[in-house]
Amino acid sequence: VQLQASGGGLVQAGDSLRLSCAASGRIFSSAVMGWFRQAPGKEREFVAAIRWGTGGTYYADSVKGRFSISREHASNTVFLQMNMLKPEDTAVYYCGRSRSGLSYSPTSYDSWGQGTQVTVSS
Repeated sequence: VQLQASGGGLVQAGDSLRLSCAASGRIFSSAVMGWFRQAPGKEREFVAAIRWGTGGTYYADSVKGRFSISREHASNTVFLQMNMLKPEDTAVYYCGRSRSGLSYSPTSYDSWGQGTQVTVSS
């Protein structure tokens, strides 16, 4: 499967953005789809994940209550709704697929796309 993230942009603190991750190819119900982000000079970090089949969701503490992950089977797309954005949310956001269940480590995910830049100004 190939993944393509989109929807990033330049916003002000407190604004919202909705990222999309479109998948070409079949995603099996056992897969977990995850959003990660990477700021300059930092490691890629977990943001949120969703079980493709059951819809179960998981979030990093830093985004709980502000971000929401969802998926749409018909379009093979995973979304990340980001509200109350903060300057520390600035990063390139990537989506990936885990075939080995839920993981908070980027090494468990594959099919990374190019990512989409999110910049939040104060």
